[in-house]
Amino acid sequence: MERVEAELFTDGGNDAVVRLPGRNFPGVLIQGDTLSTLRSDMAELVELCAAGDLVEARHVASLLQADLGAKLKRYTDVLEAHGIARPF
Repeated sequence: MERVEAELFTDGGNDAVVRLPGRNFPGVLIQGDTLSTLRSDMAELVELCAAGDLVEARHVASLLQADLGAKLKRYTDVLEAHGIARPF
């Protein structure tokens, strides 16, 4: 393990926006439990598609899209607030 100093652009809670040394752009720190939930939701989506339940699959996909969209919005808002160009 290596200890480093990082720049924290948001609160330190879930989805914290941080920049590690040597990186041009900040990243989003996703806590392990949140990552596990995202993976489970994606697995559910895959299973629903495989079963042909497109109505429920569409619902699960829209929830995932909204969650990821909120994370991306928080990220881009932080970049804008700190005068950092988007990396995309």
